[in-house]
Amino acid sequence: MKPTKKLLNGLCMLLAPLLLMASSLPAYGAASREAEREDDPDKTLAPYFFVQGDDSSTDSFPLKGTKVSTTINGTIAETYVTQTYANEGENAINASYVFPASTKVSVHGMKMEIGNQVITAKIKEKEEAKEEFEEAKEEGKSASLLEQQRPNVFTMDVANIMPGDTINIELHYTELVTSTDGIYQFAFPTVTGPRYPSAGIENEESSQWVATPYLEEGTAPVGTYEIQVNVAAGLPISDISCRSHEIHVQPEADGTSAKITLANPEDYAGDRDFILDYKLTGEDTNCGLMLNAGADGEENFFMLMVQPPDRYQPEDIPPREYLFVIDVSGSMNGYPLDTAKKLIRNLASHLNENDYFNLVLFSDEAFPMADRSLPATSANVESALEFIDEAKGGGGTELAQALKTALRFPRNQDMVRSVITITDGYLSGEREIFDMVTNNLHTTNFFSFGIGTSVNRYLIEGIAKSGAGEAFIVTNEEDAAHTADQFCSYIEAPVLTNIQVGYDGFDVYDVEPALPATLFAQKPIILFGKYRGEPAGTITIDGKTGTNDYHAQIPVSGTVPSEANNAIRYLWARTRVEQLTDYGSYEAVNDESVRDEVTKLGLDYSMMTQYTSFIAVTENIRNQDGKSTDVDQPLPLPANVSNLAVGGAYLTGSEPGTAFLLLGAMAIMAFGAFRRRKAFKWVQRRNG
Repeated sequence: MKPTKKLLNGLCMLLAPLLLMASSLPAYGAASREAEREDDPDKTLAPYFFVQGDDSSTDSFPLKGTKVSTTINGTIAETYVTQTYANEGENAINASYVFPASTKVSVHGMKMEIGNQVITAKIKEKEEAKEEFEEAKEEGKSASLLEQQRPNVFTMDVANIMPGDTINIELHYTELVTSTDGIYQFAFPTVTGPRYPSAGIENEESSQWVATPYLEEGTAPVGTYEIQVNVAAGLPISDISCRSHEIHVQPEADGTSAKITLANPEDYAGDRDFILDYKLTGEDTNCGLMLNAGADGEENFFMLMVQPPDRYQPEDIPPREYLFVIDVSGSMNGYPLDTAKKLIRNLASHLNENDYFNLVLFSDEAFPMADRSLPATSANVESALEFIDEAKGGGGTELAQALKTALRFPRNQDMVRSVITITDGYLSGEREIFDMVTNNLHTTNFFSFGIGTSVNRYLIEGIAKSGAGEAFIVTNEEDAAHTADQFCSYIEAPVLTNIQVGYDGFDVYDVEPALPATLFAQKPIILFGKYRGEPAGTITIDGKTGTNDYHAQIPVSGTVPSEANNAIRYLWARTRVEQLTDYGSYEAVNDESVRDEVTKLGLDYSMMTQYTSFIAVTENIRNQDGKSTDVDQPLPLPANVSNLAVGGAYLTGSEPGTAFLLLGAMAIMAFGAFRRRKAFKWVQRRNG
């Protein structure tokens, strides 16, 4: 059979089920998908494109602006986020908005302002808060409800926004800012990227937010986004830079503090992570102890930060096996995939000839380069580059299947195996990935690269935390080479191994988190805990730097407790919740005792968790007739992410020809998948 005929036959086989599907397709726009959800609540959720309706009396974009104000004192950042909702239509509305935060934040405050009324939100169990919100909504009271959907994804629901209303909702976050290799980084995510729904992993109720509507690529968002950061380090600040936005830096006269604002505030800033880097000169502030003494009957807290030694260079680096798992799904199409290709080229160039490696590309299915790892010869590296160059972004994001494929490769017991995942993380089944990582820690190290301007940091950072590795974020092609150098430096030369911390004469308990066995990056060891009695004694840190012993001591008695360190209690509580739920297994998360402990932590520390929510309700009834319209505030697509992230099949239209357009789009995707499969199999045959 001629090659062309084989190609056509294969294409027809792929298209046959699509033709059958299309024969019964309705007009498949966003509106019809919403109707399907109402008719069949068990239908798999997926994001869709926003379609402006004909009803001009309803304000479809009630979120008018977001203002971010952060103050970094030393290493603790306090952030206030103010969301302004207004109703410029003629009907009362109920607004729903999905937004991200750092995975490190502790959200412990919320206020709602309507006219002259300022209502401080209360923390309550999630179900109770939801019931109170729905009751207030029905009664005609204005109310706001803040819920956690993921450790880095939150939803805000605002009920009964009346025509002409302006409602300000202020959120209060706390997080820790630390240095890695001398560089401090403050990252503020601004938009939640679309998520590919992982069937059978998340229950329907916890995944409702995944169905958030998105504006199409290139559509200008409605509203404003302001960001201001004040850094008060106590030491001279240098090399302030922002890789994501153009900024204006206003340093103070003494050089120990600076005010950073957006250079072009009229440009929309809310479609990519805000990433601020800076250095401190002089003595490093990341070594030491901070104490917070509770009032009568309350607990005392401490935070320990120890800067590790300089990186050592081992004389004999053992041979290593690198398994690169690379996302080629629809959301990676274009710029993100081009950046990933550049990254893998740089990573491949660092391989030694005694190393082994393999590639697994994935979208809806996994495409391994070979059925086993190959020696890192120049010929094999060139084959790998040809393999990834054939990739074109398209399809879903089935990372779990790709990891299973990689972990099934035969393993050489004499080699150190590392799995390196390269993705934007736009999927919803994160916990399945964490389970897989945790279950393979005895044989494998796990590292992750987030590619793009607004990655799913919960997944990217979670892979590293679950796998005792490191996470890297690559926002543009120019960063790829530098980040590859960083990764190779980290993995080849650990900073500290066999780490142990002792407390001599200092009565401590509930210390979080668990210590890593190996510290790859040159960044401080950070521990939170509680202590009894007066601070006294000595803290010791021991470990290995190559073949040498490492020992450090910190006297406790010289440290004075301070009320200014009150944020430590929130950071401890957040770290404890993280250890219990964020990256834990399904079994642990679903354990009733874990749920009870996390709920108690949320209530005791007035803190957002997956089981506690903030609720604010007005006393007066503002919507007398009780009629209102639900509005899902559409999100912009993250910068440099194409419409394929939402799904090529999710067309916006209701005309009769939509089904035929859908069929055409599916045919194109099928042809692309067929072409990729043939190219990948050619490389696999070449590699034996």
